[in-house]
Amino acid sequence: MYLIGLTGGIASGKSTIAARLAEHGAVVIDADVLSREAVEPGTPGLAAIAERFGADVIRPDGALDRAALGSIVFADDQARADLNAIVHPEVKRRSQARIAEASSDPGAVVVYDVPLLVETGRADEFDLVVVAAAPEGERARRLVDLRGLDRVEAERRIAAQATEEQRTAVADVVIDTAGSLEHTLSQVDAVWHRAAAAAVPAPDRQDGV
Repeated sequence: MYLIGLTGGIASGKSTIAARLAEHGAVVIDADVLSREAVEPGTPGLAAIAERFGADVIRPDGALDRAALGSIVFADDQARADLNAIVHPEVKRRSQARIAEASSDPGAVVVYDVPLLVETGRADEFDLVVVAAAPEGERARRLVDLRGLDRVEAERRIAAQATEEQRTAVADVVIDTAGSLEHTLSQVDAVWHRAAAAAVPAPDRQDGV
């Protein structure tokens, strides 16, 4: 198995990269999906969030109000740290289980799409670390135009994450997503060819060889 850690700041183009790698045949594990699973109604994670942040972050149907929680944690470093302490251990447990399942195929290429790879200090767990990169101004524009955030909130969310310098410091490959889609995909294809070649199991050695 060949394990890729895919990371990048909010609105940096990770989803585009992950989707292209999946088209090639990679097994993609999305940390955001795991984090949603970890706080579904009835989970210990959601109960801990309600205890820490109050009933206002729980919707009438019992689900987490992500917008309400986001407005708190992206404006308060301690609140964000408290949330991470609740969610990250469960996400890590779930990711390790999914990776172990995928490892049953020794030739698999597994991509763990994890936005907070740098923040959680997990870079050394991967065979290859790929960073999606785009200027902060472009990422803020995407958040405003594509996700409907106002500019101040977009910039606050970008500032709450690791810097581009911190991410590129742990990167084996940096994919520039600020240009055309074709340019982004050509870089992803090169990563795939590299990973697929490395993932091919070595043939059994014969005595005397």
